[in-house]
Amino acid sequence: MLIIRNLTKTFGGRTLFQSADMTINWGERVVLVGPNGAGKSTLFKLILKEDEPDEGTAEVDEYAIVGFLEQEAGDPGEEQILEIAMGINPEMMEAVMHLRQCAAEGDESSEKFGKATEVFANNNGYQLEPKAKKILAGLGFTQEQFTEPASSFSGGWIMRAKLARILVMEPDLLMLDEPTNHLDLMALIWLQRYLSNYPGAILLISHDRDFMDTIAETVYEIDQEKLISYTGNYSSYQEQKEKRFEIVQKEYRNKQKEIDKVQDFITRFRGVGSKASQVQDRMKQIERMKAKLVKPVPPRKNLRFTFPQPPKSNQKVVELKKVSKAYGDNVIYKDYEMTVERGERIVLVGPNGAGKSTMLKMMAKVLEPDSGEVDTGYLTKLGYFSQHRDEHLNESNTVLEEVMEANGELREEEARAILGSFLFRRTDVEKRIRVLSGGEKSRLNLIKFLVDPPNLLLMDEPTTHLDIMSVDALVAALKNYEGTLVFISHDVHFIRSLATTTLHIQKGNVTRYHGDYDYFLEKSGLNDDRAAVTS
Repeated sequence: MLIIRNLTKTFGGRTLFQSADMTINWGERVVLVGPNGAGKSTLFKLILKEDEPDEGTAEVDEYAIVGFLEQEAGDPGEEQILEIAMGINPEMMEAVMHLRQCAAEGDESSEKFGKATEVFANNNGYQLEPKAKKILAGLGFTQEQFTEPASSFSGGWIMRAKLARILVMEPDLLMLDEPTNHLDLMALIWLQRYLSNYPGAILLISHDRDFMDTIAETVYEIDQEKLISYTGNYSSYQEQKEKRFEIVQKEYRNKQKEIDKVQDFITRFRGVGSKASQVQDRMKQIERMKAKLVKPVPPRKNLRFTFPQPPKSNQKVVELKKVSKAYGDNVIYKDYEMTVERGERIVLVGPNGAGKSTMLKMMAKVLEPDSGEVDTGYLTKLGYFSQHRDEHLNESNTVLEEVMEANGELREEEARAILGSFLFRRTDVEKRIRVLSGGEKSRLNLIKFLVDPPNLLLMDEPTTHLDIMSVDALVAALKNYEGTLVFISHDVHFIRSLATTTLHIQKGNVTRYHGDYDYFLEKSGLNDDRAAVTS
């Protein structure tokens, strides 16, 4: 399906690949991993011929159809959601417009209607439409939304429609770069199951561990300018990587011992005239050996921190009393009541638009209910983490100064270690906050919560902008957190690691499951594909 041979590529003066090789067979499911900036997206561009390698080749089988989901939504024009999903070409688009016009005018017996119907049929429209509708439903669209103009939807929803188009096309090689970014948990569950049964080959970039574990048969890691292959899913790759490092480290030590022996010979006989030629040979030998000797880089380890614990709260941390909330005619909650008690770890799940963020905002007192009350205990110290929250950052501070000011007892080396674990490198910590990207500000806010935690922590998608190792660091911190946690996430690994109670919010109804994520799946029926599609 795909063969990469002796690939070399430099970017910005840095070598990303040096004589790298990779093979993907028909029907194989491959995950591409590596730290941010390693070259994953660049490799995609090379495969798609959007960029050229310095040396080597990246060739897809000439008979293969390749499908790739771009990262930008773009202008959808006048297309409806269903039309985007069906991948309608200009000829078919014109036919669809004629069909609509004839139907509106009641002119379905005309020659124009007949020709449009013929074009629609010749372009496989009658087969594509039901397939597109099924996939759109799985990705969270309602039947009423199929015929709505895409321009009335957010960029994230347009990206879902474009993902549907790629899946409807069913290419031989499906290339996906972070496909779960715009999905809620329900849509992610559906996509995970759909791809598990996908007939073609898949090449995937993702930071979602559970997603990769479900799909991957092979993992390729970008490591020291090479593409290293591992058989199995992501968890298997991690185990193999540890073992591989041990083997490579042992080989390195053995070669170092050989070099030491040669060096010992040179040292002993350097001044002996009869050994001069042998010493010269050994000196050349040692130069060759050192040139080939590369010290192995150990796998990146999770940094473990002892974060301060919050002050103790009341037993009843927050209460919602007969709370109602609506947006126009769309009633989200009606006389809803709930109590969150000290130490609970609650995840809110449900389709986009169900009201998860609305509930979190009402608990955080940043959104008022239309009626009813939201009461917090008098000892409750709440903290609300959202993806668009940077008003509490001092724009003049450096990243390091901001973290140290959040907790005056934090030592500089501790602050630097924590920042490093959350993707702030050595030079990044000296940046002024005013020049940070939105993702960097989001991560910085997250760190501030960890070093000075409230006893009620409300978190909306806290793993966005984090790589897998940073998610692990956050999980470790929150496992030791003794306060109360209510959160929204579509990262299944994150949910499984932390949630002990699940609130399923759907169509104005809230169902509480006193159990972890897998208990919720079992009891809610979402282990069934049809249930996942209709939720």
